Amino acid sequence: MTVRTRFAPSPTGFLHVGGARTALFCYLQARAAGGIFILRIEDTDLERSTPESVQAILDGMDWLGLDYDEGPFYQTQRFDRYAEVTRRLLDEGKAYHCYCSKERLEDLREEQMAQGLKPRYDGLCRDREDTPKGVKPVVRFRNPRDGVVSWDDRVRGPITISNDELDDLIIARPDGSPTYNFTVVVDDADMAVSLVIRGDDHINNTPRQINIYEALGAALPEFAHVPMILGDDGARLSKRHGAVSVLQYRDDGYLPQALTNYLVRLGWSHGDQEVFSREEMVAAFDIANVNRKAAAFDSDKLDWLNQHYMRSLPAAEVARHLRWHFEKAGIDPESGPGLEALIGVQADRVKTLREMVDASRVFYEDFGDYDAGAAKKHLRPVAEPVMRALGNSLEDLARWEPESLDQAIRGVAGELEVGMGKVAQPLRVALTGTAASPSIDKTLWLTGRERSLRRIERALQFILARAAAGA
Repeated sequence: MTVRTRFAPSPTGFLHVGGARTALFCYLQARAAGGIFILRIEDTDLERSTPESVQAILDGMDWLGLDYDEGPFYQTQRFDRYAEVTRRLLDEGKAYHCYCSKERLEDLREEQMAQGLKPRYDGLCRDREDTPKGVKPVVRFRNPRDGVVSWDDRVRGPITISNDELDDLIIARPDGSPTYNFTVVVDDADMAVSLVIRGDDHINNTPRQINIYEALGAALPEFAHVPMILGDDGARLSKRHGAVSVLQYRDDGYLPQALTNYLVRLGWSHGDQEVFSREEMVAAFDIANVNRKAAAFDSDKLDWLNQHYMRSLPAAEVARHLRWHFEKAGIDPESGPGLEALIGVQADRVKTLREMVDASRVFYEDFGDYDAGAAKKHLRPVAEPVMRALGNSLEDLARWEPESLDQAIRGVAGELEVGMGKVAQPLRVALTGTAASPSIDKTLWLTGRERSLRRIERALQFILARAAAGA
């Protein structure tokens, strides 16, 4: 039998980290079995679903490289199908109309809670024969009253729920619109989904859905309920822990390879291996090996993985993502060094692509004022001969490459009989405005000949003005 998995988000917000991990697990399980991965947009919440949220989900899936084989399917385009199945259940006596008012249901709930009972519908309309006029009824599923519902969860193991703990859930609202537990079953049955992978917050829905499957005579899929993701503090991951949207991680400068590698290891392992290529994930993944315990999000580990991928991926692949960040920051990537060369220098110095852009802006655009502390310490009158010698030596340099630049700087230091620090630090401040940058030869190389000579001249004028002012 072909393995068919599905990811079925609701477009009521962004694609969050928990949803992305579920999507990744569904994708990997399908790919590992040579099966089919389906994307379904569960947009029946008409008040909260938005086109912007739908697009955010599609963009997030695309950025993560989770390509789906079928879909996206939209539940709002399947209302006729849900109505057809509802009529069938009504005709077969497996569902019924319920005319109970909202007020009666609220009173019933309060009374049950006062008695220490689990709130549930009491079945008043289950065998009702009259049809009150002027009342638009809901449709309830006639849940079995006896027996149990059991399934062998691929993550949690055997689970059994007694039917007397379940009530007759609503499958269609007064306006005819279907409810979640009903549409999920109809869709999964129609799409021949063989394995439902989802968060463990859906465990309570599963016995209700299994009973609907059986009422429809549909084949039951297997179920795998994965644990939630916790923040560093042990609480459920939320906005207060930082970025929880997949696209926010993109905006913050993380590579999709780093995030997917990190997410696959949240609750799943394969020996002691930490770093996985996509091919290795597919080859090793099995949903049955996902841990039952909730996994804690570790931002430091994600940073480590991101830096690893910035260093180890082909520079052209990293440059493709880095270009997006340059353009987002309003910097023309063509106005400075090639991005692949930049990555080779900066990848060890930053944790994210956005940090790389911030740290590299001076190689593409002129900066404003010098850092006051750095200028005061290094652009002093004593540095004037250093700046002049550097300007002269670099202007005549035949090859603007790190090796020849390093030789030129060392030559100036030797000629003036000063330590490298006395040459490199004033030059670094002249080139970048600060006292921190890559090695001075790489800093010169990335800044480029014309821009470097111009900035050396600017620093020289700054030093002369400072000397004239007696500073």
